[in-house]
Amino acid sequence: VKKEVGDVSILINNAGIVTGKRFMDSPDSLMEKSMEVNIMAHFWTYKAFLPAMIASNHGHLVSIASAAGLIGASRLADYCASKFAAVGFAETVDSEMRVMGKTGIKTTIVCPYFINTGMFDGCRSKWPRVLPSLEPEYVAEKIMTAVRRDQEILIIPRSIYFFVFLKHLLPVKVIVLFSEYFGNFHIMDTFKGQRKKD
Repeated sequence: VKKEVGDVSILINNAGIVTGKRFMDSPDSLMEKSMEVNIMAHFWTYKAFLPAMIASNHGHLVSIASAAGLIGASRLADYCASKFAAVGFAETVDSEMRVMGKTGIKTTIVCPYFINTGMFDGCRSKWPRVLPSLEPEYVAEKIMTAVRRDQEILIIPRSIYFFVFLKHLLPVKVIVLFSEYFGNFHIMDTFKGQRKKD
């Protein structure tokens, strides 16, 4: 890309894969692949494109993480781990840019709930009015608006903000009750995932 189009001023890391199995049932190779795609790719793209942004003090780094990068969920151990890492990595790079005085380099971390792309086919929210599956066009529009406004974090739907706030405020036993009530423990029980094309 650098050879063909030159420096990149907006980098959007959007690749992602999901295993959808319980931790002890997940093959090592699939867990490693989750980490390679969902977080290691961020490292390598930042290494490739951030130096030019630093040199010009201009650019925007967009990390498409997940609500699963803020709150753990059953049958998503490797996915959550990689998305928590994506959130932490983006926050850290943002901090480093501020310390370096590179205020022209902006960061947007995106944490959406399930998006109807096929990746999480079969998953159902117990309360779809509170936690709806999101349409890709809607999410893309929200991301573009967030980038234009230099918004540091975008969590969609907004109801996730409430759950993240509670997670950091209430005792674990209460959070477990909330998770059970809202179906967080069983959201992946009907997971089918995206079918491979022949």
